[in-house]
Parts: sequence; C-alpha cells; structure tokens
Amino acid sequence: MVQKFDAPTKAILKRQIAEHIAESEKPDRHQVVPDDAGPLPEDRYFDREISWLKFNKRVLQMAQDESIPLLERANFAAIFASNLDEFFMVRVAGLKRRVDTGIAVPAASGLSPRQQLRAISEQAHKLQSEHAHYAIDTILPALAAEHIVLLKWSQLTAGEQERLSRFFHRQVFPVLTPLAVDPAHPFPYISGNSLNLAVLVENPTSGKTHFARVKIPDNMPRLVAVDDLTDEEAREERYGFITMENLVIAHLESLFPGMRIKEARSFRLTRNEDIDVEEDDAENLLNAMEKELLQRRFGPPIRLEISDTASPFLSQLLAGKLRVSNDEVYRLPAPLDMTVLYELQSIDRPDLKFRPFIPTTNRQIAQVESSRAQDIFASIREGDILLHHPYDSFSTSVQAFLAQAAADPRVLAIKQTLYRTSGNSPIIDALVDAAHAGKQVLVLVEIKARFDEEANIAWARKLERAGVHVVYGIVGLKTHCKLSLVVRQESDGLRRYCHVGTGNYNPKTARSYTDLGLLTCDPVVGQDLTRLFNQLSGYAPKSSFHRLLVAPRTVRTGLIARIRREEQAARAGHEAWIKIKVNSIVDEQTIDALYRASQAGVKVDIVERGICSLKPGVPGLSENIRVRSILGRFLEHSRVFAFANSQGPQIGEGPISGPEVWIGSADLMHRNLDRRVEALVRISAPEEVETLIKYIDLQMADSTSSWHMQADGSYVRHSRDDQGRPLTDCQEFLIDRHSRGGRRH
Repeated sequence: MVQKFDAPTKAILKRQIAEHIAESEKPDRHQVVPDDAGPLPEDRYFDREISWLKFNKRVLQMAQDESIPLLERANFAAIFASNLDEFFMVRVAGLKRRVDTGIAVPAASGLSPRQQLRAISEQAHKLQSEHAHYAIDTILPALAAEHIVLLKWSQLTAGEQERLSRFFHRQVFPVLTPLAVDPAHPFPYISGNSLNLAVLVENPTSGKTHFARVKIPDNMPRLVAVDDLTDEEAREERYGFITMENLVIAHLESLFPGMRIKEARSFRLTRNEDIDVEEDDAENLLNAMEKELLQRRFGPPIRLEISDTASPFLSQLLAGKLRVSNDEVYRLPAPLDMTVLYELQSIDRPDLKFRPFIPTTNRQIAQVESSRAQDIFASIREGDILLHHPYDSFSTSVQAFLAQAAADPRVLAIKQTLYRTSGNSPIIDALVDAAHAGKQVLVLVEIKARFDEEANIAWARKLERAGVHVVYGIVGLKTHCKLSLVVRQESDGLRRYCHVGTGNYNPKTARSYTDLGLLTCDPVVGQDLTRLFNQLSGYAPKSSFHRLLVAPRTVRTGLIARIRREEQAARAGHEAWIKIKVNSIVDEQTIDALYRASQAGVKVDIVERGICSLKPGVPGLSENIRVRSILGRFLEHSRVFAFANSQGPQIGEGPISGPEVWIGSADLMHRNLDRRVEALVRISAPEEVETLIKYIDLQMADSTSSWHMQADGSYVRHSRDDQGRPLTDCQEFLIDRHSRGGRRH
C-alpha cells in the first residue's frame, strides 16, 4: 500500500530529503576537521527556538529600560508582540506540523520537536505574561503621566460618550457583522491574528444563553481618539484614546437589540501561516503562490489569546470550538495584541522619542559632482564606495544610483534582485522608467518572501506590464541576495556598475535598519554579477566567481575554508583571528569549524542580534570565542565576515595580503546556506577593510553597551560601567560621527 501525504507533509519530506542529500554531497564537509582532532562534545549546540525566545526577551528589556524615551519603550513593547506573533505563525507552527505528520526528527540540540514545543510553551507563557503586565502596569501609567491616556468607556464624560456614540453609529456600526452560533449558524471561521469579541447573550423571553462572535475591524485604527487632536489647546492638555473593542463593547446593545449582554471578552487566534509551494509541480509559480496565499488564512490554530477576565465557561467554549489544547491558551490582561502601541508613534511628542536623525549623503558621493547635479557613476569611478545605512542616506546613494541609471541614455541594461521593498517604491518606479526608456531591464522578484508574497506579486505584475523581464529565480531556492547591475556605454567601452548589499532595496527600512552596501565598477565584480544574473535568469549552474561567494554552492565552504586557514595559522604560531557580525548563527558545520579554530587558539569575536546556537566560553571547546548582542533604536541587520589572513589565501583565489573582509546577505543558518541564493562580496579597498574591522571592534568593546552571552546560554546586559556611567551606545556614536562628516569608526 502506498502512503499518501498532503501538500504540507510532502513539502517537509522533500525539504528534509534535499537537506540530507545536500549534506552528504558537500565536497568540503570532511576537510574542516584536522586529522588529529578529537571528537567534539555531543551537547555543543543551544536550541535555536529557545535562543530566539532569549532574543525577544532582550527586546522586552529594551521596553523596560527607563533610560530610553517613553514612546520608544512603547514601540519596543509593540515589536516584542509582533516578533512573537511571527514566531508562532512560522516556527511553532512548523514544529507542530512535524509532530502531527509523524516525521519529526531531533534538532541539533538533541531536543525532539515535542520537547521543543514544551520548552517553548513554558517560556512563551512566562514571557508573554511579563510583557503584558509590564505594558499595562508600567508603560500605560507612565504614558498617562505624560497625558497620553488609554481610557475606559466608564471614564469618559457624558459629552465624550455622546460624541463617540455618534462616531460609532456613523463609522463603525455599519462595518460590524455579529455572527450567532446556534443549530442554524455553525461556529464561525476565526481568521488568524484578528481581534474578536466573544459575546454571551441571553434571550429574556426563553432565558437561553447564546454565543456570538464580533470581529473588530482590522481596516480601521484600533485607538479611537477621545479628544480633538486637531485642537492645539486640547492636545496640550491630553491625548486621550479608547480602544475600538471597548467602544464596540459599550454599544453591543445596538448589535443585539432585545438581548441581555451577559459577558463580552476579547480573544485572538494565531494560525499556521507558513507557506509551502510545490514548485516542481507548479507550471506557473506566480499562480501557484496566489492560490497558496488564499489558503494561508485557513491554517490550523496554534495559539489562543483570551482576556484573563473571561469566565471559565467562555474560555472552555472557545478552546473547544477552536480545538486548541490547554497549553495553547494564553490568558492575558486586556487590551490584547500589544502591537496596538505602534499607533502611538504618530503622536507629536518629540520629547518622548529618540532625538531626530537625518541621514547624510555619503562623503565619497558628495565630493564628486558634475556641472549641475550629483553624478553617482563619476563617484563610483573614483573608487569603491562602502555605504553604511542608515547613517549614509539610502535615497542619495542606492536610490539615486538606480534613478540616474534609469534616466541616463548611455545606460543599456539594468539587472536587479528584489526581495522586499516599500509601498509606492521609488526603486520600482525607476525600473519602470528604465523599461519605458527602452533599456533592457531584468528584475528577479522573490515572490516567496515570507509575509510579503502578495506585495511582491503585485510588484511583479506592475513590472511585467511596463515591459520589464521578470523572473522568479531558481526552483527550490529563495533568492535573498541584494544585487544591482547597471551596464553603461562609455567612451572606452562598456562599463558595469554594481551594488551588493546586506539589506533590502526598501527606502523605508533603510532608515531604521543598519545595513552595508558596496558600490563598485570593478570589472571582476561586474563579471561575477553578470554570471550570477545569468544563472538566476537562465541556465548556468556551474558559474565560477572571483570576488563573490554564492550560496548554496560556496558560501558555507568558502567561509569554513577561511576559518580553517585561521586555525592553521594559529597552530603555526602566526596571528589569527576571526570577527563575525550576523543576525543569527545556527549552522552546525560552521559552528564546529569555529570550535576547532578556538581550540587552536584563534580569537573569535561574534556580534549577533537574534539566534545563537554556539556555546561561547566553554573550557576546552570555545574559551577563545566571545559573543555579544546589540539592540538599539536601529535594527542591526548587516553581515560582516573578517579574517586575519596573516599567511595569504591558500584557497586558490589569487594573492590577497592582509585582513580579508566580506559583506553580504547571508546569515549562518541552514536556510541561507542551503535553500537560498545568497551573495557575499569581498571588500578590496584597505581603508574600507579597516573601517569594517573597527566597526566590529566597536560593537565588541567592553566600553560599548551590549548583552554578553554566557557559556550557559544566558545573556548579561552591560550598559553601565563600574561607576554607574552609561557605556557607549554604538549607534548614537555612529550618528555623531556621520553627522560631523566623518566615516572612520
């Protein structure tokens, strides 16, 4: 008998088989272990899911930091809630699916998916309770002390109630749809992440109690202004708000006339929203993705949040109807869904926010101007340009680069990858303009970018209508690399201008993420990008590269070869060090190579923001490895890999003297190294190599505020010195440096 699997199960099986095959076929997998090396301990990895929860704990600590402006603390509380939502929708959902399908295998940490789920549940309950109570008991009262007040209906004056009742009946009531549950009305479908009211009503005639559900509109602001925020005098006195759910509860009689309201509590359901597309079976990936997106909202439930004032009867009714277990129910104080705190960022209170910051034009770009305007191409011809966003303006560098390319009649072709971009994207506009101007424009749109699928499908359609050649990459791989290639006719022939970055072509996130980018017209990089784009749009699986490392073929092996080179240098008594800055480090092969390097005496410094499965500071294993984590007003997002390289390459890449530094899109995770197209570019200018090394040294310094990871996996925050003085905030330090026109760290 042949066993049949549904599409999600087939996707998991295919992925696990592919990972097993990829693992067994890696050409250099045995070369990273010295012949005389002893075995590494079995328990050498932290669990990635538990490590992620520790990262979100650090986000919560930012919300709890009273040295941070109050509205920014509220924003960190909202970020914590948003992060946790995505963690449940993707990571917890994936573990549950593995358990349900019976194909679960232990993680590298040794925990089975069931053990991981139990550990996650225990820690997530504690974290979410701590977060909710801190937001309600500390942040909201602190905001009230600053005249930003979240009010209950009973706290409003008669005049305020009358005004909001008019607003409710005119703007809200027509949108609401109460759904009863009885023999003629089955229990309604509850969409993922929607905020709802569970209402118990009693028929006064029959005395029977009935359940009904009311969905809170998600296309209207959740915070309803009580005060006239256009009135300057009223604004100075108070910013008063009531939540939409409280406004609806106060008017439930309008929705259920003639019924007695016995109980009304808010609840929220989280569903599995991960997507698996059978690309091998899909004739048209775009259409397949559109169909899968329609199914996303029907994913199985994985978490139920409900007001802690809900009666046991109502709680049990919801849990039973939604088929969630007791450990999947989170009873929390209202208001639920603290992402509502994002809405407070629109309040005009600069005294409660970080000081204003305006990115500056990169010095190398600003120094070279044509007769009438900035000339990005002329700046690049002067030498490679290392960009550091958001300190260097994205709009006057990368965005201007593409806009100038679109308008320049000598530009013949533009090739571009797009993973995520902003609404009303000027990047898209520039590419459309270039196509309208008759240039050859190729755009690789990654329509599998999680939670941006619909937006990217819309961009792909718009680009296709403009005459752009749109492709979707390689079957089975996400294209995550950040690349732009401009081909320009010049007096001495064709010249290729390139941008390789660590972050998305998104002007919005470029103002809040720290990312690096390289603008260059080096012919070697131009040739590498040409080959890579040909591989992405056509058939060129065996392309070779010189200044690029490209996943899934050469990023892991290339980095491990360089780690191994440092190990050999240390054993030979030469200078040896490794400096890494990434979002997350999970890949076991790379971690093992770093352990071997540490055992040989290589000093390893790692700056990570999120997940770290590596255990630092373990005697005999990793005592030479230090791990720091940086969180701040900007999201640390850049990836840097630096090596002492004291003995030359020995990797067949050509002579490179002195430290070797790479930047790019890849984190040290399986998905980046095995299931994505990623690109790292080697930085060649000595001053830029020095800048990046000093950048990591700044973030690793004991004088810099950071979290220090301990050998047991805990993180200790170091924000003040022994005398109680604040340590250096590296982001504020770089803001000051760039504001004064300096670039050196």
